[in-house]
Amino acid sequence: KQWYQRRVAITAGKKGESQTNMEFMQETDFRKILQLEENYIKDICDDIIALKPDLVLTEKGVSDLAQHFLLKAGITAVRRLRKSDMNRVARAVGGQIVHRTEELKDSDVGTECGLFEVKKFGDEYFTFLTKCKNPKACTILLRGASKDVLMEVERNLLDAMNVARNVMIDPFLVPGGGAVEAAVAHRLIEKSKEIQGVGQWPYRALAEALRIIPKTLMQNCGVNTIRTMTNLTAKHATTGSTWGVDGETGNIVDMEDFGVWDTLQVKSQVFKTAIETAILLLRIDDIVSGVKKQSDIDAEKMAGKFQAANPQEGPEE
Repeated sequence: KQWYQRRVAITAGKKGESQTNMEFMQETDFRKILQLEENYIKDICDDIIALKPDLVLTEKGVSDLAQHFLLKAGITAVRRLRKSDMNRVARAVGGQIVHRTEELKDSDVGTECGLFEVKKFGDEYFTFLTKCKNPKACTILLRGASKDVLMEVERNLLDAMNVARNVMIDPFLVPGGGAVEAAVAHRLIEKSKEIQGVGQWPYRALAEALRIIPKTLMQNCGVNTIRTMTNLTAKHATTGSTWGVDGETGNIVDMEDFGVWDTLQVKSQVFKTAIETAILLLRIDDIVSGVKKQSDIDAEKMAGKFQAANPQEGPEE
């Protein structure tokens, strides 16, 4: 079913719960309670109907009597939405969440929903609010043949969205395929040649650590690691800093032409985290283990047996 140009009212219900005990002394008391409940529900529905919405979304349930009053007014009710979904719907249709129906105003009703429809996928029904004028939130529906496939698709989608977010925040890219690591390693090696003594070894150690990334790509492709790494180093020394490893064939290619890029924000954060972790480990001068080795336990047992077999004599009086 499809409904166009919907006015959406969003109610979250009163916060908290209350417990009420009732004592009935006469047969008519129960009827009075039912009548009071019906009047209360009718007042709530009248507050909603007065604003003439086409769709009502609520975090709580909707009783049969409330459904009857709303249906007579031509209003569709959707119940038991999660709090997060309520916030997204409010941002999408331009409405406000109201906790008390008597506080509901015309400005709280969302008027930017272009199409409201209900679709059936498999055995379940799904509600869609689409064609909104100025949506500030949306939902991505993922479908898969199995739970494992669906989880994999969700993980890939989250990775892609995070990449897009990083590019929007910091719109700079660097060549991928190990090109950045190989270029930085080459610069560090060249810098170490200008330093005399042991001061050059930190530069060389960091360069060797960075070369692990392109070497791992080469090993995954099954090519000769030493020969390919030599060719990559020669390319960076003579041609430029955009040469990297093709992750499928293991060939040395220009990443600018090949079209493989990494985000600068992620790459710089990886470098910072790796260097800070190495510095933290170098500051540890010793490790105290709380678990004894089996050899130490056996040695203590042998020492105890030796002392029991050869008791020491006390001092003479």
